[in-house]
Amino acid sequence: MPDNSHRQLVCPSCLALNRVPTERLPDSPVCGKCKSELLPGKPLNVSDANFSRFIEKSDLPVIVDFWASWCGPCQQFAPAYANIAANLKTHALFLKLDTEANQQTSAKYGIRSIPTLIAFRQGKEAQRLAGALPEQQFRQWVMQVSA
Repeated sequence: MPDNSHRQLVCPSCLALNRVPTERLPDSPVCGKCKSELLPGKPLNVSDANFSRFIEKSDLPVIVDFWASWCGPCQQFAPAYANIAANLKTHALFLKLDTEANQQTSAKYGIRSIPTLIAFRQGKEAQRLAGALPEQQFRQWVMQVSA
């Protein structure tokens, strides 16, 4: 039976694991090792090197935006993604992976079109969407996959 009174979070700065009481998530918890904010309220840029650490070790659902700098729809969706990351930071962890710079992870997850959004729960892919969404529709999707 999972312990719902605490959540394990990966520090975005030093990658240390932190166990945080669930009721303290809205209080901007900081890393016990480096004192960086654990839930910064913005998308975290990840790479092939650290992607799996966040997916496998985070107790919060993880939403990943697979994108590329040359992709127009990716650029148009970025502000909505950032807004939802700020507003729902205690519901899910929001990551961004540049598919051009991180081809190993992109290939592992079979990314064929961008933007692609994947929701992970407990280290496994839970849902996938291809294409940019309007902000309200994206918010509803995040609420559904993080429930």
